[in-house]
Amino acid sequence: MPKPSISVFFPCYNDAGTIGIMVMRALQSLREVADAYEVFVFDDGSSDDSREILAELKRIYPNEFWYEAHQEPYGYGGQIRAAIQAARKEWFFYTDGDAQYDARELKRLVEKIADDVDVVNGYKIKRQDPWIRIVLGYAYQYFIKFIFGLQIRDVDCDFRLMRRKIFEVVELESTSGTITFELVKKIQDAGYRFVEVPVHHYYRQYGTSQFFNFPRVGRTLVAIWGWWWRLVVKQEAVKAYQPKRALQLRGQSAED
Repeated sequence: MPKPSISVFFPCYNDAGTIGIMVMRALQSLREVADAYEVFVFDDGSSDDSREILAELKRIYPNEFWYEAHQEPYGYGGQIRAAIQAARKEWFFYTDGDAQYDARELKRLVEKIADDVDVVNGYKIKRQDPWIRIVLGYAYQYFIKFIFGLQIRDVDCDFRLMRRKIFEVVELESTSGTITFELVKKIQDAGYRFVEVPVHHYYRQYGTSQFFNFPRVGRTLVAIWGWWWRLVVKQEAVKAYQPKRALQLRGQSAED
């Protein structure tokens, strides 16, 4: 099988201590496993030295790396959506810029690429976080899996390699962290095929999580129920995307 072409994306918000190693490790891996590739970062209004580091990475890797610095924050989901639109290769990979995953393990996902695979999703071998985040993380994950009927084992593992053509059919809307289960649910409901790969998870060495605070949790709970009504009760994704997916499989445009 020929090597794939891959776009690698890292969202960045105050990740100056980690974003450089993430980019360099991704480039190191891509040179081994990809026929053509790009690595890019969107900085979402960082107040640390992230932008200076990104500028230096661009100077060092002018043909392999690029970045955008956003003055107005896109939000986590907004960054993912914009990155999917900006990506130029056949496969799209993303993970966070905080180095809680090792970008070199992208190689493990690439090994699972096959004609009958659309998404290669990582799952954490063992979560490395403070105990309260582990408890809350597992409670959230199993709650989301149950109410949305998700079939992958680790919804909360943002270490994903996906065919970019999926997003000729599936349209994402979230601007927040709810993008994770919206993405998985809509792709699953459209009929695309997942495989899963174990990956390591590491303690955060720099910065702080943006997701575990009470106002954000409250907004997320409200959003969850809205998505549950739309995707489970009304089955919007099944009705909208399965016919388009069928056209795609027959080699027709989803807009035809």
